[in-house]
Amino acid sequence: MTDLFTPGLPTAINNNDGDGDIALGHYAQRAYLEYALSVVKGRALPDVCDGQKPVQRRILYSMSRMGLGFSGPNNNTGAKPVKCARVVGDVLGRYHPHGDSAAYEALVRMAQDFAQRYPLIDGQGNFGSRDGDGAAAMRYTEARLAKITTLLLDEIDEGTVDFQPNYDGSTEEPKQLPARLPFALLNGASGIAVGMATEIPSHNLREVADACVALIKTPKMSDAELLQILPAPDYPGGGQIISSASDIADAYRTGRGSLKVRARWTIEELARGQWQLVVNELPPGVSSQRVLEEIEELTNPKVKTGKKALSADQTQLKATVLAVLDVVRDESSKDAAVRLVFEPKTRTIEQQELITTLLAHTSLETSSSINLTMVGIDGRPVPKSLRDMLTEWIEFRSITILRRSQHRLNKVLDRIHILEGRQLVLLNIDEVIAIIRQSDEPKQALMERFRLSERQAEDILEIRLRQLARLEAIKIEQELKELRDEQAKLEDIVGNPSALRRLMVKEIEADAKTFADPRRTLIQEEKKAVAEVKVIDEPVTVVVSEKGWVRARTGHGHEASAFAFKAGDGLYGTFECRTVDTFIAFGSNGRIYSVPVSALPGARGDGQPVTTLIDLESGTQLLHYVAGPAGATYLLSSSGGYGFMANIEHMISRNKGGKAFITVGEGETVCRPSPASGGSGAQPVAPATHVACASTGGRFLTFELSELKAMEKGGRGLMLIDLEAKDTLAGAAAYTRSVRIEGIGRGGKVREETLEIRSLNNAKAARAKKGKVADLGFKPNAVVRVE
Repeated sequence: MTDLFTPGLPTAINNNDGDGDIALGHYAQRAYLEYALSVVKGRALPDVCDGQKPVQRRILYSMSRMGLGFSGPNNNTGAKPVKCARVVGDVLGRYHPHGDSAAYEALVRMAQDFAQRYPLIDGQGNFGSRDGDGAAAMRYTEARLAKITTLLLDEIDEGTVDFQPNYDGSTEEPKQLPARLPFALLNGASGIAVGMATEIPSHNLREVADACVALIKTPKMSDAELLQILPAPDYPGGGQIISSASDIADAYRTGRGSLKVRARWTIEELARGQWQLVVNELPPGVSSQRVLEEIEELTNPKVKTGKKALSADQTQLKATVLAVLDVVRDESSKDAAVRLVFEPKTRTIEQQELITTLLAHTSLETSSSINLTMVGIDGRPVPKSLRDMLTEWIEFRSITILRRSQHRLNKVLDRIHILEGRQLVLLNIDEVIAIIRQSDEPKQALMERFRLSERQAEDILEIRLRQLARLEAIKIEQELKELRDEQAKLEDIVGNPSALRRLMVKEIEADAKTFADPRRTLIQEEKKAVAEVKVIDEPVTVVVSEKGWVRARTGHGHEASAFAFKAGDGLYGTFECRTVDTFIAFGSNGRIYSVPVSALPGARGDGQPVTTLIDLESGTQLLHYVAGPAGATYLLSSSGGYGFMANIEHMISRNKGGKAFITVGEGETVCRPSPASGGSGAQPVAPATHVACASTGGRFLTFELSELKAMEKGGRGLMLIDLEAKDTLAGAAAYTRSVRIEGIGRGGKVREETLEIRSLNNAKAARAKKGKVADLGFKPNAVVRVE
């Protein structure tokens, strides 16, 4: 036998299906793809047709078969609820051979009015809360189908959908439910599969119905017109969508996006000028308990792992919150699903200040993602746009109505056929009775005498004597007239697409009238809440040492020699700026880190290591530093010979871990940033006109600054100088008249050379050229702007 692990030989196993041996890698690939597809289509993703995942569909169908739905002429008589354990048992035994907890959790979610916009199950007992409390055990809770499930199940026995064998072939289950409205949008869905995920928000039934009607009548209507009808999600818990209309439109057009949602509140006036803020609606996925925990963390922070004391950010945030907030309590009850009360520190606190602080630092304002991934009408799981979802559902509904009409037409034609046979019998009743009494095979005799079909003859032989009365003939005539009228209507629907569309619109509008309710989520664009720290705008000088210690000294014009440093340390540079500006640190891996100048330590002592103010990645070193206003422009470059322009405002990151900004290749490093324009201080930086580049091999090149481009999101940039093999870029500087070349001479002695405009022009050429060899007498390691 071949050794499966012998190098160089094909690894194979027998697949036991008559196809011979297949490679193990191919078998594993096929098996994993089958598993992935099973998870995607069989568990995690909803179907665009009925909006249900398989487990949800099986629960609803099983409960319908158990008689737990609504009945009566107008589906207004509800069944008596039964124990959820009984429902789960029937679902597992007949359709869903998985764990009982999975089925019960799915049932519970369909009964939670805070999880689904239109709950499909009417639950009795403890079905959990929005604060994360779990439902009671299934032996304690009871359930029946909600009235709105009639939209999903009413037409199930009218030939509308295909059925398939259940897992053991003992019965059948529907592949989809004949949904009369697109429940994929009404209730939304959330799920994670293998390599795919979905996050579909809920929507308002009236708006979805109107959008469907509009698309049926005008299939080529524009996206803008569609979004006028269906403008945004409608969450179960209300809240306010503050994203712009363009952001919402982009999310619906691409099927992916993120919306900003915030809580809604009221201000309650109390006695003696006191007031309190009351939150009564929360964003999706946010609970009162979560907000309380966040405020506890803000006002009573814990020391982070590995630290000996609270960080400056924690201390500052604690002081900020406690300065405006006195008491918070949860007064939610049966009468008020959400009621969070916030009392201000004093009555003189501005209401907007308290609101902004809470929105900026808690989940009262959060993001809600949109990912419209689902199983399409063709059975393929793919992301879809809003238009695609509605169009596919309309196509499914058209097929459903067509199949229902054809199914009903077949029954009508069969009934007409039977009644026509009975009518013929009543006209010749004596002869029919004689044939039946005298013939050995009355069925065949009747068929031959009156030219009846086998179906008609069988019906006549089984007819009761009471149905031969004169009055029965009148009833048959009336029923035949009604059936032929219905036949004409059904044939018109089956054969005329326009009639089918009219019927579809009529049914959608009728269902919307029955089940529509007002929108809960307000759509009103607002700016994202940002807690601004009040900083006095004053001049300051930022001092950075070679080993990365930083401090800020009030005022400008300080002598560099006046600053003292630890033994073995020295001055890296000073930056005259203002307290409202930003300090930027550049890591060896191309990441940049930003710290507000106002957050830097004072000038007493040696300052504080920059690494304590940021979250530096392991193995990364800080190489360079700058400080200045948001509009200051810098030339950024790497030793690989590439560079670009960027403003400080583009380098700012809210994350203490910084952000990737300069792309560096393997073995490359970040060169010293060079100011190009802007700045503040005693001598603001004048706009530069040219760029000077020097390589460690002694080549020198200058070119016009206009040949470079600004890159707001960072990157690698454009080639500055064409480097030879084993040569690297020592530095690049933007300049107007002169630059200084720094380097190491013989014996390790620090050398520098200032080049004026005439010397610089001698090396002038187009960007990305090799440049000229400069006879400096030392090896360059930096290029610094002089003026």
